[in-house]
Amino acid sequence: MGQIAYLRAGNANKKQMTVTPVSKDVSYESPKEPAPASDADLAIARRVLDIEADALRELAESLDGEFCNVINLIEGLKGRLVVTGMGKSGHIAKKIAATFASTGTPSFFVHPAEASHGDLGMIGKDDAVLALSNSGETPELSDIIAFTQRFNVPLIGMTRKPESSLAKQSDCPLVLPASPEACPNKQAPTTSTTAMLALADALAVTLMERRGFTSEDFRTFHPGGKLGQRLLHVHDVMHGVDTLPLISPEALMAEALVTMTSHSFGCVGVVDDAGVLAGIVTDGDLRRHMADNLVAMKVGDVMTTGPKVTSADALAVEALAIMNDRSITSLFVLDDAGVPVGLVHIHDLLRVGVA
Repeated sequence: MGQIAYLRAGNANKKQMTVTPVSKDVSYESPKEPAPASDADLAIARRVLDIEADALRELAESLDGEFCNVINLIEGLKGRLVVTGMGKSGHIAKKIAATFASTGTPSFFVHPAEASHGDLGMIGKDDAVLALSNSGETPELSDIIAFTQRFNVPLIGMTRKPESSLAKQSDCPLVLPASPEACPNKQAPTTSTTAMLALADALAVTLMERRGFTSEDFRTFHPGGKLGQRLLHVHDVMHGVDTLPLISPEALMAEALVTMTSHSFGCVGVVDDAGVLAGIVTDGDLRRHMADNLVAMKVGDVMTTGPKVTSADALAVEALAIMNDRSITSLFVLDDAGVPVGLVHIHDLLRVGVA
């Protein structure tokens, strides 16, 4: 048992190869408790963060007119910002391109090696190139650099070496401070890649503020995920005016109970002759007046005046904050005249992932 017989074809002599199966009893149990913190490990981690934080402070202080030149160049582009880099700089370049693309600057990443094999055709005459290289001498970037010069495509070079080929051939060189890498050998890209990413973030955010990039613009590029959900507006999730439980303050509570029950919102809005919301009747109001002859009472005598409301253009998360603060489950949505145009319920926010 546990052996596999193997017969070599065309051989009269039978040979057997035995395979011993791995025991199924072998298992690994992860530690139930995390390992105790090592003072030495924590000291290393803090040293790394201190080195990189110091580098970012030095970077902030080094910014000058060249940064503004890059902002002006990107803002005036008719085409796209093409970001490129090799190795670790390439990974950072992909993130940078994604950041620009999601904040109002059309952008994409081109791999330098692929560019040399046909992807240079992705770069148009109205584009600009942002090339990342710590040393400024990355050989794989040479074809892209030559392409920008041949076709007069603006080149932005991001490097730590002001005398490098990339810096000298760039229309707008962005020179990073020569801060030490955080690794013990001072070789692994750590501080340098952090600085690249941070400088690109500074460019993207500066452009956002110049252009007046709003939360609504941001949501256009982030319709999915938790971020997109948090940028939903009330009008995206509310029930429309045709579904609202509304009643007159002169109506009897018997009618209000029927209206409340048929709409399943746990409330009914009370509107005056002009259609303006004058109050609301909730389950809490019913409990407070249960000892009275409730069904024979007028709605206006039971309702709560001055209820919490929201607007259609408010963020859904703002409506949720009101609900949580007041321990309520629904809000009427009013227009500028105070007329109900919708209703948002906590279940609607749960359904779309806001709550």
